[in-house]
Amino acid sequence: MRYPVYSVAQLNSHVKGLLDADVTLSGLFVRGELSNYKVYPSGHHYFSLKDPEGSVRCVMFKREAMTLRFRPQNGMLVTVFGRVTVFPRDGQYQLYAAAMTPDGMGDLHQAFERLKAKLEAEGLFAEEHKKPIPPFPRRIALVTSPAGAAVRDMIRVLGARWPMAEVYVVPCRVQGEEAPGEIAGAIAWVDRERLADLIITGRGGGSMEDLWCFNDERVARAIYASETPVISAVGHEPDVTIADFVADLRAATPSNGAELAVPDQNEQYELLDHLGRRMGKAVERQIGESRAVLARIFRNRMLQDPMSWVCDRRKLLVRQEERLGYIMNTDLGGKRKDMARLAAGLDALSPLKVLGRGYSIARSPRGIVRSVRDVEPGDSLELRLSDGEIRCVVDPSE
Repeated sequence: MRYPVYSVAQLNSHVKGLLDADVTLSGLFVRGELSNYKVYPSGHHYFSLKDPEGSVRCVMFKREAMTLRFRPQNGMLVTVFGRVTVFPRDGQYQLYAAAMTPDGMGDLHQAFERLKAKLEAEGLFAEEHKKPIPPFPRRIALVTSPAGAAVRDMIRVLGARWPMAEVYVVPCRVQGEEAPGEIAGAIAWVDRERLADLIITGRGGGSMEDLWCFNDERVARAIYASETPVISAVGHEPDVTIADFVADLRAATPSNGAELAVPDQNEQYELLDHLGRRMGKAVERQIGESRAVLARIFRNRMLQDPMSWVCDRRKLLVRQEERLGYIMNTDLGGKRKDMARLAAGLDALSPLKVLGRGYSIARSPRGIVRSVRDVEPGDSLELRLSDGEIRCVVDPSE
């Protein structure tokens, strides 16, 4: 008996026909947890539905996706309505989703939120605990899988941007049950041995399950305890892990982590060139100003004729001497006039003037006689006249 031989396309078409003919598969509801959810530029949504025992690939085309009233996220528990068929080119069956409604959070998402809340309450995410990234790291440790594309991308970016840095690859698993312990141990070892100025840990993109090791509490606490700054570079830009919250800096991708870790040497060369030009212009400007000052000094009259300074000082001295003499003469003349006026006043009040007019002054031993009551009979008196003195005695007979 001869059996027909089918081509791959014929086989896939046959299976597709069988599935399309099944009434149950033409329209059914499936509940599961969203995983590996991606939205492509075309507007189509690709994802997987999973439960503890299995998973199924799904697609929701742009037309149906526009009817969504919520934002699907990895870890959400949803109910999807659609049909099951085979895409003949790939030979894999998948669920073509026509509608999707949220049904709660999946187990992984719940575990993620619980750990996030716990660590946040302990202060592991606080900004004041985050260490600054060194601007020019000399040694960088990459805690990641040595066989993945992520480590090659990071090494390539670091080499292109800042080849002066030494890069150490610290190998560890980044997926599976053993991964969290290895990642935490590698970070602790690099920090303890002071192997590097900066640590970058991460891996390429994947489903939530693939990235789950970076949601492990051991990894989070190792990053928090590290005195060496840590950059978390896990998955693609939409992927967020616990390590991202604890790390000193979060990068969208491993390549972005390498970009954030080091400066761009071309930008630094341009900056140095710019600063060099500014410095040259500043020096030229300072030299020009100094030359102008020197030229003014050379044109100074004192340098052209040194004795001119002495002559100027002599003239100034003569003027000061003349001013001083004038001031002294003026002041002396005033003083002379004041003295003459005072002398005339004294002269007018002088007793000698009175004596000149024929008067005399009598003095007894007790002083000048101003009244007859100031003398007694027999007292000796001195009479002062304008041209001398006369001694006399008071007549007792009087």
